[in-house]
Amino acid sequence: MTFNRLLRAPIPRRFRGRASRLRRVEALPHTQLPMTIDAPDLASLLDDARAILPDTIELRRRIHRRPEIGLELPATQALVVEELRRLGLEPVLGGSLSSVSATIDGGKPGPTILLRGDMDALPLHEDTGLEFSSEIDGVMHACGHDTHVAMLLGAARLLVDRRAELPGRVLLMFQPGEEGFGGALSMIDEGLLDVPTDGPHGPVTGAFAIHIGTTYPTGTIRLRPGAQMASSDVLRIEVTGRGGHASAPHRALDPITVAAEIIIGLQTVVTRQIDAFDPAVVTIAKVIAGTTNNIIPETASLLGTIRTVSEETRAQAGALVRQVAEGIAAAHGASAKVDIEAGYPVTVNDPAYAAFVLDVAAELAGADVVEPLRDPIMGAEDFSYVLQRVPGVMAFLGARPDGLDPATAPENHSNLVVFDEPAMALGVALYTAVALRHLERE
Repeated sequence: MTFNRLLRAPIPRRFRGRASRLRRVEALPHTQLPMTIDAPDLASLLDDARAILPDTIELRRRIHRRPEIGLELPATQALVVEELRRLGLEPVLGGSLSSVSATIDGGKPGPTILLRGDMDALPLHEDTGLEFSSEIDGVMHACGHDTHVAMLLGAARLLVDRRAELPGRVLLMFQPGEEGFGGALSMIDEGLLDVPTDGPHGPVTGAFAIHIGTTYPTGTIRLRPGAQMASSDVLRIEVTGRGGHASAPHRALDPITVAAEIIIGLQTVVTRQIDAFDPAVVTIAKVIAGTTNNIIPETASLLGTIRTVSEETRAQAGALVRQVAEGIAAAHGASAKVDIEAGYPVTVNDPAYAAFVLDVAAELAGADVVEPLRDPIMGAEDFSYVLQRVPGVMAFLGARPDGLDPATAPENHSNLVVFDEPAMALGVALYTAVALRHLERE
């Protein structure tokens, strides 16, 4: 079924008002996640999202043309502020970063749900040839964050239209600095989750984010309970030997050969000392040593990453890396200084909330486009900081254009990646549907 036909298709009766077969993904009790008997049908949300799709696309393209990197995104922040005020909402700006948040206060008392969209781009030259390509040299929205902002603004529009009937509050989180800058943690530190609870609305009891990608076909939803994305730590190793003439290596202590042995040793320790069912990835991605062909340098530097999907293996992998590097260096009479800089933690979807979102997605779009992920993904996400504090989920939205080979289609972080824009209608509707169902069931 094509995505356009999917959007027009009626919701099968078997998915209305009851849990779908996808509950089997997690055999945990759902007593804390009841679906209300009188919950309104979600079928109209796709129609509403499709009706505003031209505006969503226009917003996305405006952001795409003017990408910004890191924690300071003044142009993107200004666009978000403008759109929120157009909806009658009052934006709250970050103090130390270009974040934006806003609340949609419902007409009835209830809890708060957080919806997140990240805003930053990547230091990458765009080569897609799109007529709305980046106008900033060396900067590109290659991870789809421009679509996240546009979809969340579209969902805000649909929720504002329904605010009188909302039994609770929606907290909109527009976040800079996801690509390695920890913007989510900065927003939390500035009080993002500290919403007022002395009025009719309660604390944040759920969180939801969408990440677009071309790994999956357009108009599909993928997620899994538990660990969905890996932790990401930066690994630096400096090997110190003794410099000398390249023609007399026996009179020097070559740090390059020691570094090479460390690289091989790290791959061996991963496959021989870490549980294959709780995996780790250790990649050395940069090696710096030497100045010319006839000098043995004094030092060699390695830069890489450590990825795991549990905090236990994260600690184990760090200890093993240190042991291997220092041990191999010592065996050769050299030394190794190991520095592991903690990055994003494991992104863990709350199991019960994952089952809830899978049910909502199936009710919204049909079970044929919703599929639990079998395995975690070794990429990392700083939405993990939110999920450490609030039960919630990140879901993947498929946006691979028709006709592209899944094996060769450019993926996120590619200078050639192109996202199928009609998929954003499903993203807008899913943000809205999860918020509505969350507030209705609390």
